[in-house]
Amino acid sequence: MQQPVVNTSYETSSVKQFIAEVWILFRIQFSIIREQWPLIFILASIFPFATLMFLHFFTINPTEAMIIRIITGNMLFALIIMGMNVMAQEISFQKHQGHFTFYASLPIEKVNFIFANLLRGMIVSFPSFFIMAFVGQWVYGITFSFSFWLIPFVTLTILSVVGLGVFLGFWSPNMQLTNLLVQGLMMIISFMTPVLVEMSQLPIVLQWFSYLVPTTYAAAGLRDLLAVGFTYSVGQNMLMLLLYTLVSYTLILKKIHWRKEG
Repeated sequence: MQQPVVNTSYETSSVKQFIAEVWILFRIQFSIIREQWPLIFILASIFPFATLMFLHFFTINPTEAMIIRIITGNMLFALIIMGMNVMAQEISFQKHQGHFTFYASLPIEKVNFIFANLLRGMIVSFPSFFIMAFVGQWVYGITFSFSFWLIPFVTLTILSVVGLGVFLGFWSPNMQLTNLLVQGLMMIISFMTPVLVEMSQLPIVLQWFSYLVPTTYAAAGLRDLLAVGFTYSVGQNMLMLLLYTLVSYTLILKKIHWRKEG
């Protein structure tokens, strides 16, 4: 029986084209922040650092569990600022300034543009995240248990948060609404979900809402991972973050269009 012939040359060409398009689009996106990245990192770290220091001065004789929650909560706060807030506003700005009309005229796939923005979001999010990790340990005088699993966990966390930010930026009808929406969501997600407080301390309505945002699972998994290492619970939270990532990018690809409607 004759074996089917697999066109490997076509698959190789498609992979090369994908890599080339993502790299070119990423360079375009990175050029936007190339000269401002030190300022971006500093500004992204100020709010979480101020919150960390405020809680350090405010709390008296905190337990180890409280300290871990405070530090990991502010680590995630840095990701929320850069991954959701900044990315949503930047995507919205490009959309309403007509940048997408230029991209629509190019022979590129929309998914490659999404990946390019994802890479940009990861690059601007990582530094603030790790800065808060080391500052938090120094301020409270504790030591975290860093392991290999921190890399895929943080990557999935950033993917899910950046995915939400990119979706909001594509969806937004105008830049003013984007700014108000992401600022409000940033406060709600950071302070009214189990990022800095325990789930049991929240009203039942906020507990239900917390299960709908990826930072709930990121916070729970990050606390366990830094305190005791990889556990079954950490694996469950990673799967939830992966699910949020897939859902957010599916919505972006299926529901969002290059050109502004209306």
